[in-house]
Amino acid sequence: MNHQTIDDRNTALTIEDFAALRENLHEQRLFRREQLQQLSAEANADADAVPERQGAAHIEVRVRLAASARMVLTDVEAALDRMDQGRYGACHLCRGPIARERLMIVPQARYCARCQQVREAYR
Repeated sequence: MNHQTIDDRNTALTIEDFAALRENLHEQRLFRREQLQQLSAEANADADAVPERQGAAHIEVRVRLAASARMVLTDVEAALDRMDQGRYGACHLCRGPIARERLMIVPQARYCARCQQVREAYR
């Protein structure tokens, strides 16, 4: 097993970590694309089949789910782009490394935990 680290990006990730994270991101991208296709197909199928009162609620849920799926898909694709450009694992605000543990939980993370907390505090 190779425990070499990717030092030039200062992420403290092993080559194996990086490969596993890339695979995870690819799987997430596939899942979100399939989810969006399914939501679109359901919207077309429900157009005639659901009574008007129920239809409005279904449409609202579907719209919110689709918006969430598109947002996650955008984040996942951005993370894959950062990997390709050699910028993966660096915080967008402080430019410091994002902790390995954080990336393993949220591989599309753009910010280190501290900067993420600061961003959320100002929302």
